[in-house]
Amino acid sequence: MRHFKTAGKLLLLLTITVQTAFSQQHLEIPSDPYMPPASPENPAVSPAYNYSGASIWTVQVNVNANGQNILNDAANEPSIAISPVEPNKMMIGWRQFDNIESSFRQAGYAYSTDGGMHWTFPGSINPGVFRSDPVLATDAEGRFYYNSLTLNSNNEFSCNVYRSTGLGTWDDGPYAIGGDKQWMVIDQTEGPGRGNIYEHWTSYYSACPDNNFTRSTDEGDTYEACNRISPEVYWGTCAVAPDGTLFVSGADGSFARSSNAENENESTEWEPTAIPVDIGGYIPGQWQDQDPNPAGLKGQNWIAVNYAPGPLFGQIYQVQPVVPADGSDPSEIMFIRSADNGETWSTPLRINDDNGAPAWQWMAAMSVAPNGRIDVAWLDTRDNPGTVLSSLYYAYSTDGGATWSANQRMSQSFDPHIGWPVQQKMGDYFHSISDNGGMNLTWAATFTGGQDVYFSRITVAQSSTGQPFETISVQSAAPNPFSDEAIIRYYLSSGARVRAQVYDRTGRAVRLLNDRYQDSGTQQLRWDGRDDNGHRLPAGVYYCHISADGLRTTPVRFILGPAE
Repeated sequence: MRHFKTAGKLLLLLTITVQTAFSQQHLEIPSDPYMPPASPENPAVSPAYNYSGASIWTVQVNVNANGQNILNDAANEPSIAISPVEPNKMMIGWRQFDNIESSFRQAGYAYSTDGGMHWTFPGSINPGVFRSDPVLATDAEGRFYYNSLTLNSNNEFSCNVYRSTGLGTWDDGPYAIGGDKQWMVIDQTEGPGRGNIYEHWTSYYSACPDNNFTRSTDEGDTYEACNRISPEVYWGTCAVAPDGTLFVSGADGSFARSSNAENENESTEWEPTAIPVDIGGYIPGQWQDQDPNPAGLKGQNWIAVNYAPGPLFGQIYQVQPVVPADGSDPSEIMFIRSADNGETWSTPLRINDDNGAPAWQWMAAMSVAPNGRIDVAWLDTRDNPGTVLSSLYYAYSTDGGATWSANQRMSQSFDPHIGWPVQQKMGDYFHSISDNGGMNLTWAATFTGGQDVYFSRITVAQSSTGQPFETISVQSAAPNPFSDEAIIRYYLSSGARVRAQVYDRTGRAVRLLNDRYQDSGTQQLRWDGRDDNGHRLPAGVYYCHISADGLRTTPVRFILGPAE
């Protein structure tokens, strides 16, 4: 392995390696024909894999109607979306291989209506149509979007973004230009960009070469002509700040920022920023010995913004698996943060706390809870040195990434080299979304002997002081929108005085729903759309603030419809 001493050399090496490798053999093409399941009417099955531990429960997502594992298929590279208005409604998309004898893949997906405990797998959005690189998101109203890469009629890489018309049903998927390694984010702020869809991809494999960005300002009906982020951002992910600023960060230290992308009537402009950003090393390539994911990335760069009120508000975070600059380890999970809109960044900090033999830490996912807690999960070979056998690990930070919890092992080991659907990879990324009570993670593993997609709920049991970190977490608020009555369900880790106050959009308190002591466990409140005097409130948007012994949850946003 070569060692390089400067960020400039690392960036040059990565740029050359990326472009050369992909020009020689691009993997996101239909190199094999579609191959249906071996026995489509009566597929072979086995028990699904499910697991429950002290701080995690895990369920298999790609299961049949009876909750069984389907043999001889494969599912990997998952992405998750959760409705912000009905958090029990979730969607996971992945690369679906109906038969592992072929690399042909489709846009597989499943949905849950009970917070991830059970999943329904209807199949693929376009059965028999080649699709890859699934990226899921929701808008602020809870509509699901599924961004999917394919090849258009001119044999060019492009994307369609499907929109849910119900759980398990989709529209025709408007053309979204795009290209390989695309990522998407939807603005959920209250600003002028609310509902905007931003999409970034790698420019040199796209329907519009040399360009790498587009947006939709009409809820995904149409997408603007291609725009170029310059300098180039490679394999980037996107995040929107509370003020509507758009950030895009890449796996090679590239970083871009636009403060006017939210403005519908202005062309998106990119502001100069100091790059490359130093994240402590360079992205693992495909040349190391004992590679756990030989034909794929070892995870991608993740960027997220802190929305929690207080001193950490607006901070930007990045996490990425990297090879340390001195080449001392195959891969480690590194973290950086910025408190000045990306102008400067902190010294890279290693999250994995193993200090033994070299090990792979790979396929990291990061997300930030509304209360500011940062969650990171990844695969780790530390328990089986010198092999690719991997386990799921987790750590969190409550101080903006300055310090991190002790790493927790969250699964048994598995072999990522089995169950390959011709391709020698488990995809290029995992994905997560955090709430105040924990991390919602979708990932891939081979516990059944084949590649499958899983959903894990990781709960934050204790803070660094040993006390329960979360007293209260909202579980669901439905129906939403509503006309007659809405029910808010929440969980108390210990008995507390719970206060629930409804405010209108101007910040005026309109209804006190609760102000009393309640025991631990699941509790619920009902609101009939009336004020404290029993008068029906006008239709519109309202916010319910809930606190337990002074600890507040993220406000629950309700849409009150006209009286029926």
